[in-house]
Amino acid sequence: MHWADVAAQSLAHKGDTHVVSTGITPSGEFHIGHLREILTGDMISRAAKNAGLNVDFVFIIDSADPLRKVYDFLGPEYEQFVGNQLGAIPAPKPDGNPDWERFNNEGWSYANHFLDPFLTALEEIGVRPRLIDNLESYRSGHFAELSKIACDRADEIKETIERISGRELPEGWFPWSPLNSRGGLDKVRVTGYEYPLVHWEDEYGETGSSDLTKGEGKLPWRIDWPAKWGWIGVTCEAFGKDHGAAGGSYSTGREIAKILGHEPPQPLVYEWISLKGKGAMSSSTGNTVGPIEALRLVPPQILRLLIAKSKPNKAIDFDTGMGLVTLADEFERLAARDFNHELENEEISRRLKVQIEDAAGAMKMATVVSGQDIEATAVTFRHLALLAQTKKNDADVWASLQTSGAVEEITQELQDRLNRMRYWIQSSHFPEEMRINILSQPNREILDGFTPEEVQILHALHHEISNCEWNRKAISVAIPQSVESLGVSHKSLAYKVAYLSLMGIEKGPRLAPILVEMEQKEIVDLLRACLVALGE
Repeated sequence: MHWADVAAQSLAHKGDTHVVSTGITPSGEFHIGHLREILTGDMISRAAKNAGLNVDFVFIIDSADPLRKVYDFLGPEYEQFVGNQLGAIPAPKPDGNPDWERFNNEGWSYANHFLDPFLTALEEIGVRPRLIDNLESYRSGHFAELSKIACDRADEIKETIERISGRELPEGWFPWSPLNSRGGLDKVRVTGYEYPLVHWEDEYGETGSSDLTKGEGKLPWRIDWPAKWGWIGVTCEAFGKDHGAAGGSYSTGREIAKILGHEPPQPLVYEWISLKGKGAMSSSTGNTVGPIEALRLVPPQILRLLIAKSKPNKAIDFDTGMGLVTLADEFERLAARDFNHELENEEISRRLKVQIEDAAGAMKMATVVSGQDIEATAVTFRHLALLAQTKKNDADVWASLQTSGAVEEITQELQDRLNRMRYWIQSSHFPEEMRINILSQPNREILDGFTPEEVQILHALHHEISNCEWNRKAISVAIPQSVESLGVSHKSLAYKVAYLSLMGIEKGPRLAPILVEMEQKEIVDLLRACLVALGE
């Protein structure tokens, strides 16, 4: 069984109706790491629905959380908002400073600014949860009843947090953080409590009262989380390993939920997604690849496969270069398999059967539309990358594929793939080992470094390429054949001369598949121009 089916099966033992929840704080640009959380929830929801359960999939926007600091992408004017709630402060303009005009006219907040492109990406990737805005939930009174219980039982909750987390809470700690005189959640201490009011005094010398029923503040995170489980009715939630650590917020939340009068949800802890060579992704440090950027490189099914094929407790090293090419290759291989036919073989081992079932489950979860079949394409990503680099016009790409018999009809899906491929090639993400750059004119500096033997090989190469048939097999033969009559001991010299003359590098991608996609005359003329440059 796929890991999402295992989670769904566990939920089925607890009832027929469930709320699967995920949530993210919109403090900066969303990245692929955030996709793991919401796609994990989406896949559990999909598996549970496939199992006949009634499932509500919710995405909680933690817009009531405060701005922690002035991040590198923000201007100095944001210093005044440190401690203020993300849904209550203006979005940044391109220069990093607050966009007061849009905030005042449209209510466009900091949280909206970072959330909006993420929701666009989710739509494209087939994730459509019910959105719950946390700040609005506080202001609408959804937290009022549970906040009252927390404040009434403050000592009990404090003891729970200290005992489980192993840390001592500060003197004067209270399970409600009031907004201070400047709209922030810090630099304020509670001086009294009489429901629904929490009285406070801040460091600016101001005093006031915070109304629990109007959301004039919020519960601290370790209480806010189990309170959400209660009023939303969450029965399953995916969250990162930091929250799942011993003494972490799930450990305390599990007991606090019972104090508040409800059961904690079934947990599913996931590992981080790291950016290859750069460590764990972080919005605040700028070490990110956003989902919109990733979707410009590859189709959504491939990003879904990235999450679906790895068990949640396995770390993912995301590589936008060759790693993404490898992932695309894996997607194409899996799409071409007939899993049902493979499973009909009664002689396969239990271990192989599990592997086949896992692969089939991953592809089922990779579909943008649940239940939709993924059809294999005859055009691999590697071949499309080659065509996109050797042919500047889309029509030439399609003509090559139709001439070779790889495709009959040019679908919108193929066009989308080509568009993404062209973007990928122009970006810094494209792997250098796949980059093709046929010279438009000879590189005189490189040619001047040729030995007499290499010049002789260039003559022979020009002759062979001029007279061979223009197909992949003939070109593959012509290059090494250029040194056979010269008594050269190493055929690799022929490839070295070919690469240096045509691409300006000593080695690179396989030449024959590249050259066959170009005009023979263009290649012959370039080799001839190299000889002319050498005075030959």
